[in-house]
Amino acid sequence: MADVLSQGEIDALLAALNSGEINPEELEKEEEKQKVKPYDFRRPQKFSKDHIRTLELIHDNFARIISNYLTAQVRTNVKVKIETVQQITYEEFIHSVPNPTILTVFKMPPLSGSILFETNPQFVYRIIDVLLGGSGVGEYKTREFTDIDKNIIKQVNKGMVSNLKLAWEDVLEVEPEIEGLETNPALNQTLAPNEPVALITFTVEMGGTSTFINICIPYLSIEKILDKLVVQYWFRENDLDIIKESKEKLRNRIDAVELNLTAMLGSASVTVEDFLKLSIGDIVTLDTVTTDAIKVNVEDQPYLYAKPGIIGKNKGVHILDIINKDVEKDE
Repeated sequence: MADVLSQGEIDALLAALNSGEINPEELEKEEEKQKVKPYDFRRPQKFSKDHIRTLELIHDNFARIISNYLTAQVRTNVKVKIETVQQITYEEFIHSVPNPTILTVFKMPPLSGSILFETNPQFVYRIIDVLLGGSGVGEYKTREFTDIDKNIIKQVNKGMVSNLKLAWEDVLEVEPEIEGLETNPALNQTLAPNEPVALITFTVEMGGTSTFINICIPYLSIEKILDKLVVQYWFRENDLDIIKESKEKLRNRIDAVELNLTAMLGSASVTVEDFLKLSIGDIVTLDTVTTDAIKVNVEDQPYLYAKPGIIGKNKGVHILDIINKDVEKDE
């Protein structure tokens, strides 16, 4: 906020203007240097740059997931890539999509309200053409969608929407659920015209051609979880307690792994002739003496020094030291 002039400063300024000490044109130039950024109160910027960036990261992952999904569905290479993430009004979104189009309305608890998934008619025609035995290549005339078209694309869209659960899992556990299908976007009045929405636009490359699909997320849907749409939030989750808990789980899982331990009393070399003459009661001289520590192998790798002995009625070893405990593995 600019400083407020006192009455004395105002009188001095008027006197300077009357005497010619200050040129009014110079004052106008100084005022022009102050840049004023226009703000449209009908279109408030409710999504910050961090929110937009996080949504881009989430749906970039979603693009890779549905690339694999669509490739498996149509048995041909499909590449989905995120193009833009921007804030617009709901009215602008409705006017930007063609009529007819396939507008899938779905919920994604714990997000509130309805989210829109728009699949461009050219994309729908190609997918249906391939699934019904066609090549999916060529130009398609715009026409009304039949009930068969709607049922086919509803199943495909249901699979794509369900993959949002996997794309959002690092931020939030969501449960996508299809509510309905619309072909006329003008009839879908789920939001006020000036309601801000995040529009995520994808390009879909298939058969040498490119089409578009869009996800429209209203601000009201994610208002309650905006704090999680900040990249720093993901790192803040990795606090000491969680790291400690993860290490404990990892240790418990490793502890359950079984290992083979073998105690080597010693070794001896004999000729084949002597070996064939061995019989019960013969003695083979080893290369160790009774006072030497023996090696204990873990999975055929020497790891411990031990002393052989008897534990009750069983034979056992007493661990003395770790082999090469002061030597780094990389050295």
